[in-house]
Amino acid sequence: MTPLISLRDIAKSFGKTIVLDGIDLDIYPGEALAIIGPSGTGKSTILKIMSGLLTPDRGEVWINGERVDGVGGTDSVHVGMVFQQAALFDSLTVAENVGFALFQNSCLKPPEILEIVSRNLSLVGLTGILDRYPSQLSGGMRKRVSFARAITEDPKCGTAAKKVLLYDEPTAGLDPIASTVIEDLIRDLKITQKVCDSYVVVTHQHSTIRRTSDRVIFLYQGKIQWQGNIEEIDRVDNPYVQQFFQGSRTGPIQFVGKEV
Repeated sequence: MTPLISLRDIAKSFGKTIVLDGIDLDIYPGEALAIIGPSGTGKSTILKIMSGLLTPDRGEVWINGERVDGVGGTDSVHVGMVFQQAALFDSLTVAENVGFALFQNSCLKPPEILEIVSRNLSLVGLTGILDRYPSQLSGGMRKRVSFARAITEDPKCGTAAKKVLLYDEPTAGLDPIASTVIEDLIRDLKITQKVCDSYVVVTHQHSTIRRTSDRVIFLYQGKIQWQGNIEEIDRVDNPYVQQFFQGSRTGPIQFVGKEV
């Protein structure tokens, strides 16, 4: 089976800080993958490289067997990004945020775009908020609006393409109930709504790891220290995984103060 996304020998540094050091990673059709690890270990950097928002210092990105150097995937695989802080435009309405790419780049008429926007908002459990601004929404609602934006595409382009969604800390800053709503939505968009074929979640939260992922990759010091199925995390003897899930200050993981 050809991976939807492949990273080969990926390296990335910021100044003198080595963030990624020779990462090899494959995401296959149907996968629900979590990338975990302490803050500052390059988890978000991996997502930005997958989406084409960052260029690696070394290595190659392949999408569906095709080497790429750009944003958003290829004609056969579309890559959507859900940013950590939702990244909505404060001066635009919900409708304008969700349909932004279509308003800017498509030949669709505004009523057609609004129909697509309304449909995608309903998929994430939001209706009747087209004219609201981000400041009028709760944190959980802003997250869901960003989900709707990530799945909004021109129906005239690449309708047969597979879709990979990249979630950067989707439950960060949310209370436990709101986190559960988002976690269920991530699963639902893939399994029930079928708006994506695979997804990758970067997260620190134990509930999000357990509720959204089938496979887990543990990243630390620029390298993959462990990977396995979600069922293995409670019995694996890997010291990095054990320290992370126990929340212990004792172990091979040292505190890093800045997320990258």
